[in-house]
Amino acid sequence: MVFRLDDQEISFPDPALADPDGLLAIGGDLSVDRLLLAYHHGIFPWFSEDDPICWYSPHERCVIYPKDLKISKSMAKILKDGVFKISYNEAFPEVIRNCAKVGRKDQPGTWITKEMQEAYIALNAYGFAKSVEVWKDGKLCGGLYGLEIGSVFCGESMFSLVSNASKAALIWLCQHKGFKLIDCQVPNDHLMSLGAVMISREQYNHVLQGES
Repeated sequence: MVFRLDDQEISFPDPALADPDGLLAIGGDLSVDRLLLAYHHGIFPWFSEDDPICWYSPHERCVIYPKDLKISKSMAKILKDGVFKISYNEAFPEVIRNCAKVGRKDQPGTWITKEMQEAYIALNAYGFAKSVEVWKDGKLCGGLYGLEIGSVFCGESMFSLVSNASKAALIWLCQHKGFKLIDCQVPNDHLMSLGAVMISREQYNHVLQGES
């Protein structure tokens, strides 16, 4: 069953009531308070331009445990050789705008709408959303962004203008920030090659709530 949110009340139904594809609710807004409530309960927005705001809580989650990260020999050499310079939360607006240019498979346009960009830039201003930037020859060439929720980094999107840049951002995040879990939301071959696994909503929420 898909619920319609009250625009005046900031609340969500039980995530366990989500449809088989993870769709839980539609409507509401992208205010800082609503977004924080959503992420603290394993819910995230995902919708296209001109569509209503859709809120998802997948029954299975694609995640990376940093301790289980897989780094290929070629990638390890790239990191060792210092091909990239990596920074944390120094160019958030630039990262999200670059991510917005990257469409999702089988979807026209971008899912990171102007409204979404403004909402996450606001979250960044309040200290909740963070970015990893990858630089080469002084130019931003890759990165990712997401939310810090306790010991979990809720990854939203990544981009790469040169080969391996987004992979370098993800590896750096796993190795340097002490998160127990990197939430990747939905799987793809790129993530699975780095050691991503699928876990249940219940397992995910245990970590999210600091229970394991």
